Amino acid sequence: MVLGTASHVGKSILTTALCRIFARSGLRVAPFKAQNMSLNSAATVDGFEIGRAQALQAEAAGVFATTDMNPILLKPESDSCCQVIVQGRIWNKLPAGQYHLNRVQELFPIVVQSYRRLAENNDLVILEGAGSPAEINLKDGDIVNMQMAAAADAACLLVADIDRGGAFASLLGTLELLEAEERKRIRGFVINKFRGDLKLLVPGIVEMEKRLRIPCVGVIPYIPDLGLDEEDSVSLESKYETSRSAVWREQEQREGKRRKLRIAVVAFPYLSNFTDFDALAAEPGVSLRFIQVPQELEGADVIILPGSKQTIRDFHWLNDSGLANAIVAHQRHKLIIGICGGMQMLGLTVEDPHGMESGGQITALGLVAISTVMSKDKITAQVSARLISDRMFGIASEQRETAGYEIHLGETSYSAGAQPLFELRRSHASHPLIHDGVQSVDGRVWGTYVHGLFDVDSFRHAFLRNARIACQLEPCADYAFVTAERQNRIDRLADWVESALDMNSTCEWINVPALHLGVRPSR
Repeated sequence: MVLGTASHVGKSILTTALCRIFARSGLRVAPFKAQNMSLNSAATVDGFEIGRAQALQAEAAGVFATTDMNPILLKPESDSCCQVIVQGRIWNKLPAGQYHLNRVQELFPIVVQSYRRLAENNDLVILEGAGSPAEINLKDGDIVNMQMAAAADAACLLVADIDRGGAFASLLGTLELLEAEERKRIRGFVINKFRGDLKLLVPGIVEMEKRLRIPCVGVIPYIPDLGLDEEDSVSLESKYETSRSAVWREQEQREGKRRKLRIAVVAFPYLSNFTDFDALAAEPGVSLRFIQVPQELEGADVIILPGSKQTIRDFHWLNDSGLANAIVAHQRHKLIIGICGGMQMLGLTVEDPHGMESGGQITALGLVAISTVMSKDKITAQVSARLISDRMFGIASEQRETAGYEIHLGETSYSAGAQPLFELRRSHASHPLIHDGVQSVDGRVWGTYVHGLFDVDSFRHAFLRNARIACQLEPCADYAFVTAERQNRIDRLADWVESALDMNSTCEWINVPALHLGVRPSR
């Protein structure tokens, strides 16, 4: 089990690396996280919903993601309330206090059953903790960390992030706050995201080994440009903070029509599935920023309204911030795209009669002739998609296919003048093709329920080519091949981690022979 001294110390990524390391040695490996909290989720092949980190870890292990890998997913709907997903389906919507104090333990048997099914069908299950195992105020309701470690009889590895500072104090404090029986499960610790001269770190490691009475089994270097999915909101906050006050670079102004395509993604308070834009941000010809004020739309070529866990509440924020009026004012001069909740906001009305999110009704932006009603049943599916038209932004496009996944409550209907965007085929469904999305008559405004559509290299490149033409920019010289590079990135991560960890000790804890683990550093 991979535990952390705090959130965002690298538990998910380290678990991903270990899944790949052991899988490529020939073992059958499965990831597992008892309970996850994230607005970044993924759809399984059979049409259920789990945390995105576990989907990535399953990919690293070379297996299909299942709900057993993440039996409980919490999706925050406010600071004090969340939607509870159990085995991939909505179970309840509860205040945080009621869930942690009264309801969480009744779900623990389901969690243990999921773990046991994985354990029966795999040689190795790699568990991931959540946050810190030493949150003593939440201990009674914590089924993710030490309670789950005991249920699985797991050897535990404790990870600290030295890049954030205070790593040694975090390690010591975590162990001090655990019970004696819990401390026995912690077999070693790891220093993560280290950069600098290792010799300067050694005295601290020696002292920590004395104090903690467990070994340091590795110092993992900071790995730049990893380019893999992140689900923690801390990662989005760091992206947002680096760009929020900056203006579009003067260099881009000087480059004229050869400059980068400027994409502004509206950073809703309840933004979901922000990984939709990682592939776009990786493109050398793109300057992508998350924005929250109208002034930051001025230099943008493309405005994207992303997914939202609270569509009506986020639309009120859009109005109050002045962004709603600014987006409508820019409709003739910029390309405007909505994804999932963002698409719903582009339409005429959104209603939530059953209170599935926050309840209520809004008159939306009115840029496309669709209306949405939140239904009680959530649609979750992996999909293949094909543009109905051979034109994108009103410009001919040879590439019309992409793929992704749906996760939404809304049922959207079309009014006169609305044109669907895609034909979809759901992977787990036998029914015929269905229509999805919408586009304006001139093609410059469109929306879709499909998350991840930009992850497909060929479609993303076509999107960027046509967007540049529509914005009267010259063709881009280079493109990123994110899909093709993805497996190489996972292997690169695994190589770094495998070369940094004491794999002999790690294998000894879990009774796995280390002889056939090949260390292949790829620097």
